[in-house]
Amino acid sequence: MLDKKNFYINGKWIEPKNPKNIDVIDPSNEEVCAVISLGSKQDIDLAVSSAKKAFSTWGFSQKEERIKLLEKLYELYKKRWSDIAKAITLEMGAPKDFSTKLQAGTGASHIKSFIRYLKNFEFEKPLGEHAPNQRILYEPKGVCALITPWNWPMNQVCLKVIPAIASGCTMVLKPSELAPLSSIILAELIDEAKFPPGVFNLVNGDGATTGDALTSHPDVNMISFTGSTRAGALISKNAANDFKRVSLELGGKGANIIFKDADPEAVERGALRCFRNSGQSCNAPTRMLVEKSIYNEAVQRLKKYADEFKVDNPNKEGEHIGPVISETQFNKIQKLIQKGIEEGAKLVSGGPGKPSGLEKGYYVKPTVFVDVKNNMEIAKTEIFGPVLSVIPFETEEEAINIANDTPYGLTNYIQTKDAEKVKRVARKLRSGMVDVNGAGIAVDAPFGGYKHSGIGREAGQEGLSEFLEVKSVGGWN
Repeated sequence: MLDKKNFYINGKWIEPKNPKNIDVIDPSNEEVCAVISLGSKQDIDLAVSSAKKAFSTWGFSQKEERIKLLEKLYELYKKRWSDIAKAITLEMGAPKDFSTKLQAGTGASHIKSFIRYLKNFEFEKPLGEHAPNQRILYEPKGVCALITPWNWPMNQVCLKVIPAIASGCTMVLKPSELAPLSSIILAELIDEAKFPPGVFNLVNGDGATTGDALTSHPDVNMISFTGSTRAGALISKNAANDFKRVSLELGGKGANIIFKDADPEAVERGALRCFRNSGQSCNAPTRMLVEKSIYNEAVQRLKKYADEFKVDNPNKEGEHIGPVISETQFNKIQKLIQKGIEEGAKLVSGGPGKPSGLEKGYYVKPTVFVDVKNNMEIAKTEIFGPVLSVIPFETEEEAINIANDTPYGLTNYIQTKDAEKVKRVARKLRSGMVDVNGAGIAVDAPFGGYKHSGIGREAGQEGLSEFLEVKSVGGWN
C-alpha cells in the first residue's frame, strides 16, 4: 500500500496540519491501494499563501523562462510515462493499454501543445494602426484554484496546470481524492524540474472541506473546475462573493445523430465511443439518434456489438474496458439501468449486475436500451457508465430538436456522407463541440460547452487565454 499523505507546498513535501487519512481504493478489486490525507483549511491557507507570495515574482517572469521549465517538465514526463499510466490504472481502473496510450498520452500532448502556443503568444501588442499609443497587455489572473476529476486525471490536470504555468499564474491543485496518485507524480516532476517554490502547490482532499476552503479563499483569484454540474453550481456561488474568475467544464449528454447515409462503421464506432473509459467521459455520445429507415438494422448491430464487447481486469493487456471508479458510482449506474427498465425502454444488451466472472470490482455490463424516449431518465441524466440510449427519428429537423432537448451542450456527433447536411446540422446543434464521422476533436481545439456543460474553454490558444486578464493602456510610446 502506498503512503501518500504529504502535500506539496512551497516547493517541499510537508505533513498535513490536521491529518485526516482516507483510503484510495483500487476499483478492479475493491482493495486499498494507497492512503492519502484530506487537506484542512489550515493546509489550504498555507498553500494559497505560498502561491500568493510566489506570484509577486512569477507573475512577472519572462516567457522564455516559463518555456524552458515547461520543456524540462515535458522531458521528465516522458521518462515517467509508464509510472503515470500505472498509477492511473491503479487509481481509476483504466486498462493498461488504454492508460498508456490515451490517459497518460493526453497529458503529454497537452504539455507539448501549450509549449507551442506559449512560444507564439504575444503578451503585449498594439491596439491597431489607428491608435499607435494604445497598448493591450495580457497578464496572469493570479492565484488559481485548480480542481480536477478522476475520470481523465492527467488529461484534466494538464489542461489546467500547464496553461496556468504558461500564463504566469501560481496555483493550488486539488485532484480528486478518488484518483490522486498520478497528480502526485506530476508534482514530483514539477519539483524535479525546479519550478520556483510556491508556483505549484498540491493539497489532496474532498470537496466539502478542502474544495470549499480553496474556492472560498479570499486570496484565490481564479477557479478552474472540472466535474459535476451540481458541484459547478456550488463553486460558482463561492466564487461570486469575491468576483473570482471561473472556468467550469461540467457534464454532458451528447447526441450521436446517425443518418441513413452514414458510413458502415458509424453504429459500432458510436457504441465504442459511449463505452470507452467505461462510459466515464463527459463528452461521450450516450444518446444515439438513428434515422428510422435504418433503425432496425442498427439495433441488431448494436446488440451484437455490445454482447461481444469485452470487460476485464485493467491489468491485462488488450482492448477492453475496466471497472467504474467506485462503489458509489457503480450503485448509481445500477439504479439508472433499473430505472430505464421501469420506464419502458427496451433492454437489448447488458443490464443490471456484474459481468460473469468479475464479481469482485466495480464492473458494469455494456448496456444498450432501444426505443428510448428523450424524456426518460436514462436519456436526461448523465449516467457516467457504459450505458447507451437509442432513439429513432424521421427528419433532420426532428433529430436536431431531440439533440438540443437537454440541459447539457458539450459534444454532439453527426454521421452522414452529405457535406452540406453536416454544415446545416452542425450550425444548429447547441453544443461547444461537434464531431463529424469520427474525425475527433484536435488536442488543441477549444474544449468546453454551452448551457449546463460549463463556462469557458480549455486547450490550445483558448485554454491559455482563460488564465489571462486583458489590460488596456493609453499613452504607450
